Amino acid sequence: MTEELTLEKFEEAYETVTKVTNETKLVYSEYFSSQTGNKVYFKPENMQYTGAYKLRGAYYKISTLTEEERSRGLITASAGNHAQGVAYAAKAFGCKAVIVMPTTTPLIKVNRTKSYGAEVVLSGDVYDEAYDCACRLAEEHGYTMIHPFNDLDVATGQGSIAMEIIKELPTVDYILCPIGGGGLCTGVSTLAKLLNPKIRVIGVEPAGASCMQASLEAGHVVTLPSVDTIADGTAVKTPGDKLLPYIQSNVDEIITVEDKDLIVAFLDMIENHKMVVENSGLLTVAALHQMKVHNKKIVSILSGGNMDVITMSSVVQHGLIQRGRIFTVSVLLPDKPGELQKVAGVIAQAKGNVIKLEHNQFVSINRNAAVELRITLEAYGNDHKQQIVCELEKEGYRPKIVNTSL
Repeated sequence: MTEELTLEKFEEAYETVTKVTNETKLVYSEYFSSQTGNKVYFKPENMQYTGAYKLRGAYYKISTLTEEERSRGLITASAGNHAQGVAYAAKAFGCKAVIVMPTTTPLIKVNRTKSYGAEVVLSGDVYDEAYDCACRLAEEHGYTMIHPFNDLDVATGQGSIAMEIIKELPTVDYILCPIGGGGLCTGVSTLAKLLNPKIRVIGVEPAGASCMQASLEAGHVVTLPSVDTIADGTAVKTPGDKLLPYIQSNVDEIITVEDKDLIVAFLDMIENHKMVVENSGLLTVAALHQMKVHNKKIVSILSGGNMDVITMSSVVQHGLIQRGRIFTVSVLLPDKPGELQKVAGVIAQAKGNVIKLEHNQFVSINRNAAVELRITLEAYGNDHKQQIVCELEKEGYRPKIVNTSL
């Protein structure tokens, strides 16, 4: 492995990026500390100017370019956060920036990227396809490529996060770091080990896009045939080949997280910390429950908070359903006056709150024998949900839990 990521370079990057970044002080989490038996802190990079850590690597990389390289214009491909980082940094340096983004990129990320003065091109369904388009445009127009992760200067800029964490919490035991292509984790893990080899760095990937885990297992860069995850910022099929040696040397473990766990993590962050964190940033929050350690000081990096309102609404609804706080139950009852009132009385007695009713008279040929009533309810959680179902069973309604459609 080449020794290009040196302590001197990290110190230079740290001094450089402080010109454009917010000081994201660690946030102690009483809730997650009690849940996990550790002392849990969050590094809230969702509070950066551009809503994510990516500004660090982009700004440092552009600072290392020559005037000639900047004058040709910059181009990159990104699912959104690196796009905003490059756009913001390019504006600071007075450069033209062209950003290629997947067509599936949330609208908030597209609009914010444009707001910094960048030209946005939408191409492909995932990052890798957008990157191919960016390479073609760079070749055609002579633009200077700013790779979102497979660049050691970019990774060095991202590593400034580790410098801040260790300055603020020198006794940190574990740092949890999201992985997409690997730039953030390369920078953070390499600097952490340079400063204190005892710090354990855990990389966290979405289960539906675990390209780094596959590459580590194979011993070389692996390209996944496809990716499938709600964590759009880490939906990468191929990790950086320049980064893999650093990950192999400095990352102690990879944890993968299912999408369903990200949904619950979003709900927990909203309710307990009043913070909006995008799905990729929640990887390290969800991973806390997979840690087999106790009484350790753990820092979870919240890599970004750029989530559009429609996605947010959907995630909240699914989170409430997963937690048993919203559910739908189907009951059969005779089609005669007073039956609906009886069912409502049972639910009220059990302290359930009715959100929606659907009355289907055609579930049976004999309407006097049975009509179906679908009731969508609000409950305190899975235990309360089960209590309501039990009360309906006691009254002979034979309730069945069905898929909730809000």
